[in-house]
Amino acid sequence: MFTPVGILVNSTWGTVGCKFTRSLMWRMGLFSKKPAPLAGAPAVRRIKSYAAESGYVYEYFFEGHRQWRDGLGRGVEFEFRVSAGREQWLPAAVVVPDRAVRAWEAVHARTLSSTERYAIAKLALFQAFDERAAPPETAVEVRVSDGGVEAIAERLGL
Repeated sequence: MFTPVGILVNSTWGTVGCKFTRSLMWRMGLFSKKPAPLAGAPAVRRIKSYAAESGYVYEYFFEGHRQWRDGLGRGVEFEFRVSAGREQWLPAAVVVPDRAVRAWEAVHARTLSSTERYAIAKLALFQAFDERAAPPETAVEVRVSDGGVEAIAERLGL
């Protein structure tokens, strides 16, 4: 993502000769805003566990999902809470971009259901746990790439 340098010096003109209006900058996602409320939260939170390849056992539960957008694309953000010891629960967001899902759907000539997207997000979270040598100390954000959707869908047998 780029930052319109002209804005930093009190000008609405960017370095590429483009005028940055307030509505253009908002559409590009350059203004922060309050995240949308979560949807799809279970009535009763079920704490589940996952033994990572690093040897740590993580506990997690699903908080819900929301539409996600940044300056470059859109998708669905799945929110989890994770802990490696129940003392501290950290937020973990897994973003499944629409671009990556559309690429998979174009190759396989079918659409992914919301349940399948959730499964992709959950396995991406597990993969992030496996890649870490130690539990995270701050919030976790995972973004699934085009190839990531393909690889995870293959693991799921989709």
